[in-house]
Parts: sequence; structure tokens; C-alpha cells
Amino acid sequence: MLSRLRPAPAAAAPRWLHRALHTSAPLDSPLALRAHDSHSLRSQARARIANRDHVQVAPQLTDSFGRKHDYLRLSLTEKCNLRCTYCMPESGVPLLPKDTLLTADELERTARVFVDHGVRKIRLTGGEPTIRRDILDIVERLGRLPLSSLGMTSNGIALKRKLPQLVAAGLTHLNLSLDTLDPFKYELMTRRRGFDAVMDALDVAKGLPGLRTKVNVVVIRGVNDAEVRDFVELTRESDITVRFIEYMPFEDNRWSTQKLVPSASLLASLSSTYPALDKLRDASSDTTRAYRVPGYRGSFGFISSMTDHFCGGCSRLRVGADGGVKVCLFGPPVLSLRPLLRASPASPSSDAALMDAVGAAVFNKKFAHDGLGGPEGIKREGRMGPMVGIASPSLVPRAIPHAARRRLAAARVHPLSTNPRIPTHLLAPSLPPLSSPVARTFATSSSLRAPPPPPASSSSSSDTPSNDSSSSPEPRLTHTDPTTGRASMVSVAGKRSTVRTATAVGRVYVPPAAFALIDFGDDDGEQGASPSSSRAGAGVGAGKRARNKKGDVLSVAQLAGVMGAKHTALLIPLCHPLALSHISVSLAPLRASSEVEVRCTATCEGPTGVEMEALTGVSTACLTVWDMCKAVGGKEMEIRGVKVVSKSGGKSGDWVREGEEGEGVE
Repeated sequence: MLSRLRPAPAAAAPRWLHRALHTSAPLDSPLALRAHDSHSLRSQARARIANRDHVQVAPQLTDSFGRKHDYLRLSLTEKCNLRCTYCMPESGVPLLPKDTLLTADELERTARVFVDHGVRKIRLTGGEPTIRRDILDIVERLGRLPLSSLGMTSNGIALKRKLPQLVAAGLTHLNLSLDTLDPFKYELMTRRRGFDAVMDALDVAKGLPGLRTKVNVVVIRGVNDAEVRDFVELTRESDITVRFIEYMPFEDNRWSTQKLVPSASLLASLSSTYPALDKLRDASSDTTRAYRVPGYRGSFGFISSMTDHFCGGCSRLRVGADGGVKVCLFGPPVLSLRPLLRASPASPSSDAALMDAVGAAVFNKKFAHDGLGGPEGIKREGRMGPMVGIASPSLVPRAIPHAARRRLAAARVHPLSTNPRIPTHLLAPSLPPLSSPVARTFATSSSLRAPPPPPASSSSSSDTPSNDSSSSPEPRLTHTDPTTGRASMVSVAGKRSTVRTATAVGRVYVPPAAFALIDFGDDDGEQGASPSSSRAGAGVGAGKRARNKKGDVLSVAQLAGVMGAKHTALLIPLCHPLALSHISVSLAPLRASSEVEVRCTATCEGPTGVEMEALTGVSTACLTVWDMCKAVGGKEMEIRGVKVVSKSGGKSGDWVREGEEGEGVE
């Protein structure tokens, strides 16, 4: 295969070169230039860079820290033919309706507008871009633009036969994702076969003149970190660049700091193997710290996005397959271009409106990591899933006049932004944007508790929920460590102690034969007895003879409920031990349904709530009623409706379940 890709006389030209020679593209287009002289690709690229040197990045692509964004990443699809463990779930991701994806015309228009405003480099991504059927047409269209670089990131599975045509169409750079050189481990990491196809694609790429090829390796501790030296050896005879990428917390990839291998550790290890490494010069906006082993043709580098970020020189913007714009990899889409593209045909005025919307989003870009802080904050709050989401209208910033932009830029330049090596992730993260309350009850983390609801207006119904889950951040399980997925006790250190009370209820269905044997202390169960007189704890069974073989059902259950509440932390592993100041357990008959209602109220003065103590008290008392009556009630008994009905105290305030306030006992 490689022999067919080497330069050959015109009579024996490869098919892709023959096709290019007969293209109808203009003579001055990159496609026609490459077709006429495949040996001059490097000189053409240098000429294109020289032609672009005089082009200034427009104000719309300059953020408030003065960073100029001349690099655009276009996602062509959310589909992928692999299921890499660090990237997406085994079942894949929800696919977008076809009509929501940007068409080739819309992608070309988007790219042209960005190029007209100073973008010099475009990279096509996915998903897997080669899955898209019109990939060659898209590359040909973008190849006609005056770019210094037109690249693509691919997993290589379906690339071998397409790559020569893509290069002829204008592709200048290829990033090939390959995380292991072990075929068996490749199948484990990607959940698919295809190692040989990727290696064949790499061989083809190395044989294509003018194509700059990089191999991307996501390094995961205990998985492929032992192969780093083997990857460096690929650069001995091949003019390629191997880039070791730090493991990042994408959605559902079970990321943890234990799996993260810092680039500094990899460099130290390689320095012991190759003591005389040459440090190559990095561009100010480059994400890679590049090195070369003396005498090797290629190079290698590190992308330290987690431990030593390069946000200070960030020049990248991302457009998803559906038109969603992400100004930061770690944040959600903040703007949708699709409605703007489809609202009106291409024209100077409509293109200017599109770019003004982009400019407003770019100007509000955070300095580092979308304001999330370090790795832990990124894992908890980052939105790094597939770039197919569209921001709600409330997230789209308003356009800012250019004059105001210049004034704000001058006033808001970050004092550390001039040094991209400053670890700004150690600084306090920016405050998150305001959002509607999270529909989560009894969260032990104050960050997830809903603020007090706004005052009800006369036009709103009390039955209408105030929470809008579509605009709320996704709730999470507070007792699950987001970095490892393992159980973790919530820290209450530093939380203010307040008086907290919670009440829980539950019912035990007891068949009539057994129910009649329970002494409720109400004169042989007369129907007119008041609820208060039939509660346990107010002389239960006084003057009465117990009619159950195990004794007084209610008194024993009441004591069991008190003991259960006191021992909650011993029974529920991640509950905090609390010094309860009061526990009240009462039992009452619900004769119409042949049930015993159990109610437990727990009170303490402490830093966390007592809902679990109330629930444990009710559950223990219900189980005791079951145990006391099972000889007669048998298997028909049932514990029902265990729930919290009210709580008070704490940052989230008071709460009463609807229908419980003032409810009497039957």
C-alpha cells in the first residue's frame, strides 16, 4: 500500500492523484495546487501562513483577558465506532435527530465567518468524523479557505482508504488516537476490535508527503502508563509527534486522581531512560510541551490539562455537531449557532449578527477551567460530555458594543494571564451562575440545597412545582465520591450547629385477627376513643391485660423505636453520630385499614439533619410490631408508607409534606 502512495510518474499516478488532476476546483485552491504538485505541500503551507500573517484577530474573538482565539474545532458528529472506557459509556450516547446536525453548507458558512474574523486553524472532530458520509466534501470546502492548518482528529478505524483523498482535498494535519500498542489491551480499552486497522492508517499517514501526523495517547495509571517508552520509540524512525494526554474527567468514565498520571512524572521517568532530552520550542498558544530524543526523527510531548494547565494562552473555540458553541472544554455550550444559521441566508448582515453573538460568548469566557478550580472541581461540576448540547436562551450572553468591550478588556485583564504557567487552578474558583433550585430533598451538602422559594403570587398555583429541572444543575448523590464512585461520608466540618427536628411516619398492616389482640388502652377498642388517648406512651395498656403472647406490643415497639433512633449511626454506615436531645415515638390504631401507625420525632442541636434518625426510629418500631404479631398475623402483614413528613432547622429551612400539616389520627 505504501508503495502506491510514493511519488510516481504521471502515467502511474494513484487514483486519488488522478482524481485531483481532473478536478474542477479553481487552480488557486489548495485542492488544485496539491493535485498539480504533491511535492510542494510544505511550501504551500508556508505560503498560506505568510499570507495570513497580516490578518488580525477580530475583537469578537478576543476575550476579556486579551486572549485571541484563532483556532476553531468543528465537531461533525456525535457518533463513534469505538466505546473507549475513558470517553463514553459502553452503550454510547443519545444520538441527535438528523435535522439538528449542521449540514455541510452550514459548516462551510460557519468556518468561513470565523476565518473572515481571524481564525487560522480548523480541526475536525467528533465523535468520529470519518463516520460522516460527506467528510470528503466538507474537507474540500474547508480546504479552499485561506487557512494555515486544516486538521482532523480520528481513531483511525475507517481512515486507511479515505486518508489519501482527504489529504488531496486539503487536509494538512492528522491526530490519530491510539492509547496502547497491545492489540489485546486495545480491545479492552476501546470495547471494540480494530487495532490492525489503526496501525495500517498510521502507516499510510507516515507515507503521505506534507501531512503532519500526531499520535494522541491518553495515559491511565495501571492501564497503559507502562507503554510510554514504547510510544517514544515510534519516533525513532518516523517523523511523527506522540502526545501524552493527562486523563480527564469526562462524564461516566469513573475518573479519579488515583488514575491520573501527572505529566511531570512521565517526564521524570523518560528522563532517566533518555538523559539528554532536547526541549523543543513551544508556541505561546500550544497545548503541548514538546521534547525530542537526540537522533530520533520525531518528537513527543505532554498535554498537562489537569496538573499544569495552559489556559493563559488558550486560543481555542469549539462548535458542536449541532452548532453549540463551547468557549471552554470544561464548560457547557453557551450559545447555539444553528438558529442563527437557519434564520436567514448568508449575507454580510446575517454573518455579522452571528459573529456578534459569538463575540458576546467569547468575552465572558472564564480565565481557567471554566472557573471550576482544580481536578476535583472539574469532576464535580465540569460539563465535558459530548459537545452536542445547546445552551438555554438564559445562558446566551447579550452582545457587548466594541467600545465597551475595549474598556472592559482594559479593566479586567487578569494579573496572571500573561504567564500561562501560573497554576491558577489553585485560586478560588469563580462563582457559578445563578440557576433555579435543585429538586433535591434533604441533601447534606449545602451546595445542593434549594434556596427558600420566592413569595407566591396570586397568579401562581400552590400545586405547581417551583423547580425547573431543565435549567437546574444535575443533582448528585452526596454520599458517593464523584472522583471514584465509592462511598464517602459527607464532611460537616465548619457547618453551624442549629436546632434541627424531623418527623417520620410509617404504618404496619396487621390482619384483623392479630389486630384485635393488640391492647391500645382504649376500653377494648371502642370506636369512639380519641386518638390522643390511644397513643402509646400515655399509659399504654394501663389496667388492661396483655392479650399477645409476647406481651405489650406497643410499649415494646415504642422502646425499640427510641433505641433504633439512638443507634442510627451504627446501622447506617455513612450517617454522622449525633447527640440527640429528644426522641418521641408514638403508635396509634388505624382501625378502618387494620393498621398501626408509627410516628417518630427526633431533635438535636448539631451541624446536620436528623431525618435518618426519625426514619430509623419508625422502621425499628414497625419491625418490632411485626415481630410481636407475626405468630398470628403471619405472612399477610406489611410495612407501608415509611417517609419523612416534616423537618425544621438547617440552611434549607422548614418543610412539611403536603397533606400532613394538622392531620389527625383516624
